[in-house]
Amino acid sequence: MRVVVRSAEGEGFVPPSTKDFQLPPIFGDNVYTTKPILLVFLSVILISVFFILSARKAAIVPSKFQFAGESVYSFVRENLAKEVIGHEFMRFVPYLFTLFTFILVNNLFGIIPLIQFPTMSHVSFPYVLALSTYLVFHYVGIRKQGAFKYFKEILFMPGVPKAAYILITPLEILTFFVVRPLTLSLRLFANMFAGHLLLLVFILGGEHLLQGVIGLKLISPFAFGIGIVLTFFEFMVQCLQAYIFTLLAALYIAGALADEH
Repeated sequence: MRVVVRSAEGEGFVPPSTKDFQLPPIFGDNVYTTKPILLVFLSVILISVFFILSARKAAIVPSKFQFAGESVYSFVRENLAKEVIGHEFMRFVPYLFTLFTFILVNNLFGIIPLIQFPTMSHVSFPYVLALSTYLVFHYVGIRKQGAFKYFKEILFMPGVPKAAYILITPLEILTFFVVRPLTLSLRLFANMFAGHLLLLVFILGGEHLLQGVIGLKLISPFAFGIGIVLTFFEFMVQCLQAYIFTLLAALYIAGALADEH
């Protein structure tokens, strides 16, 4: 439904749409200098600098900076790797830690002043992250069990009556090779896209109401107020989506390591 708010000049409010996510190059004339691409590079720099500095002067009694870095690492190590994967968790901590911090920072860009754009609202980035996770857990399963046994157990689930394979085998193929990577990426993308769109609606809507007649001016603070509340809500969603993506990646790896999956 198209929302229209009339101002004193009779101009209509054009609500934000998918076009607001298709940003032109900041400089030059190619797709590699658009804001989302530059934000990805910025996130890598910020994450690297933060953890290098936090670990540079490590001490038994940590500084606040060291404590912050160790807290993030310990959270991923203990709550996402160790508890989910089990005794083989340590070799997957670097991947899960990188995945979590990268997604979190790029999500938080959506509410940081002057940046205000969540990189993961461009579906290509979640697709790449889901693809890398997809390759990791299949590679782990093949290394653990051998290609023949791994794919055999996917196609023909142990302990199931042979007649049931007619129904179960196609579902397992879809689950392991299509549904998992798609849902993993689209969940992250959809949440970041929808959240940013809502913020645009209320913030830009409030700004437009200020340009209207006195009655609309009185309503504008409510629009801005809802926008502020949604910003805090979006912060929670951004953190949660980074956690969920990493948790599911750990669960898939744990399933690939299991003797039967």
